[in-house]
Parts: sequence; C-alpha cells; structure tokens
Amino acid sequence: MRVGVLTGGGDCPGLNAVVRGIVCARDPDTEIYGFMNGWQGTILGEYIPLTDADVEGIHILGGTILGTSRTNPFKKEADTRQMFDTLERLKIDSLIAIGGDDTLSVAAKMASVHFPVVGVPKTIDNDVSQTDYTFGFHTAVNVGADAIDRLHSTAKSHKRVFYVELMGREAGWIALEAGMAAGAHLIVIPEYPMTLDEILKMVDRRMKHGGYAIVAVAEGFKPVDIDNTLHDDSQIDAFGHIQLGGIANYLTKITKEKLGYDTRAVILGHLLRGGTPTAFDRILGSRYGVQAMELIKKRDYGRMVALKGNEIVSVPIEYAVATKKLVPYEYYKMCSLFFG
Repeated sequence: MRVGVLTGGGDCPGLNAVVRGIVCARDPDTEIYGFMNGWQGTILGEYIPLTDADVEGIHILGGTILGTSRTNPFKKEADTRQMFDTLERLKIDSLIAIGGDDTLSVAAKMASVHFPVVGVPKTIDNDVSQTDYTFGFHTAVNVGADAIDRLHSTAKSHKRVFYVELMGREAGWIALEAGMAAGAHLIVIPEYPMTLDEILKMVDRRMKHGGYAIVAVAEGFKPVDIDNTLHDDSQIDAFGHIQLGGIANYLTKITKEKLGYDTRAVILGHLLRGGTPTAFDRILGSRYGVQAMELIKKRDYGRMVALKGNEIVSVPIEYAVATKKLVPYEYYKMCSLFFG
C-alpha cells in the first residue's frame, strides 16, 4: 500500500509529531510518500519517501519537514486534473491531509468524489469543530501567556497601556486563554463585539485604579462602531481570506488621542506558531498520527481524527468543516470576572 501525507496551511507546532506517528504506525509493507508544500506538492508531483530514519526525533521540532502552503487545488480546473494525475501516476492508494479548515475542506471534496482520504485537524486557533483541541494551540497559548507575563513588569514600571495582538481570525481562543492565564485586564475577541467607547472606558478605569493596563486582543477583532477597515483586503489567499493584523496599532493610536496615556502595541503574530511544541502538543500530534494510520488500515476513509475527552476518535470530515468552533459565551463570561 502507498499512503500520501501532506501538511497544508500555516505551520504549527506538532506537525512533525503527526508525521512521525503516521510513519511509525504503518505496516511493514506500506510505503509513505510525503508531498512537499501542502496540496502544491500533489499538483507538481513533488514528494519524498518517509522511513523510520527520516522521522526519528522530528517530533520535538517546530514547523514541518514537508513544508506547507495555502494552495487550493480546486481553485483551477487544470490544477485539479494535475493533482489527480499525480496521485494516479504514483499509485497512491490513500492520502492523509493534515491541516485546518481550508486543507480539510479540500480533503472533504476529495472524499465526496470517493478518493480515499483521512484528515488530521491542525490549527493554533483551535477553531476546528468536532474536536476538543487541535495540536499547536497549547504551544501558542503558552507563548502568548509568557509574553503577557513579561509585559506586566514593564507596563507597571512605566504606567503604560499595552495592547497585545494575538492570532485569531474568527475565534478568540488564543487571546482568551493566554490573556486569562497571564492576567490581562481586558480580553477582546471576535465572538463578542465591543464598541470603541466601551474599551476606552474600561482601560481608563483600570489606569485610574490600577496604574497600568494590558489588553489581549485577537487579530480578527474589530470594534462595532468603526467603519474603516483595519486589515489589508488587497492581500487575499487561495481560499479567499484577507490578511489580518492592525487592531493593536489602531487601538494604541486611539487610546493615546482620546485618553492621553502612554500606550504601546505588541504584535505577537507568527511568534505564536513558531518554535518547539509543548509536551502536550507532541503527544497529541503523535496520537493523531497513529490514529490516522489506523483509519487507513481499516479503510475507514472520509473521516477526521479528533480528541473527545481523553480519547482519540474519528468523525466525518464534512462535519468538521461545516462550522467553526467558537468561544462559548459562558466561558467568556467566566473569564470576564477577572477583567479590570
């Protein structure tokens, strides 16, 4: 049997652990072909064979040894044909796609035309539905919390306001949990809109009573009472997503103008997704990889591995991409008890 493996979308701590789990769980007569740079590798026919020696020790490394991209093979008909031609030419019996909503949406389309595919959920945003956690999220939260921890001392010393921008397009999981863990005085996320006036009032109250303020803000957040765009809508990827970023700088400018406080922006950005994965993400990624290979062995295709409680289960891929997993109101409300 020949099994293809690819990693698509943004890089993420724990990807290499998944690849290692897949290779180590294969049967002796199974060959693993690692396609390079996500779906692009299936279009261009770029791949490497993966053996035990190739994956030894890679679970402790960040990024992905296979490379990645945001290529959408269904965007152009020529790319779609070339992808299926590549898979046929290499005699690929089945494929494991490791990625977030976009990568998994391609996998779901392949499953709909009866190509044998299995999905593995990956995103530091933790917004893939049907699974309790995605690997990489734990690492991102730890990096974010550590950064906010460090900002407390300088913010307090200089009596400053800091807006800390963390990744999170439509879901604010990273900002919420990193901010909660590190004691941010306010957390603003896309799921629960606030007006600019509400944010400024809370910052002003915190400065008057606490002397300094740290606000954790998800990059996808936008105050409901502003009309201008904060993001670069000229930069659109193959799946139609605009490039985010800028909310912390905007809030910093407005806070200086309206309140007069010494205010700074810290953009954590790609720092959250780089570096060594935590032990939790190494283990979760490894378990996902092993379970993905088990599904291949059983020919249980069209499914995505998932974490439910402490068990690794599987769900139909189309269920996973049907909706996003957003922060529940009850959870955000509990975290808000610590604001101020």
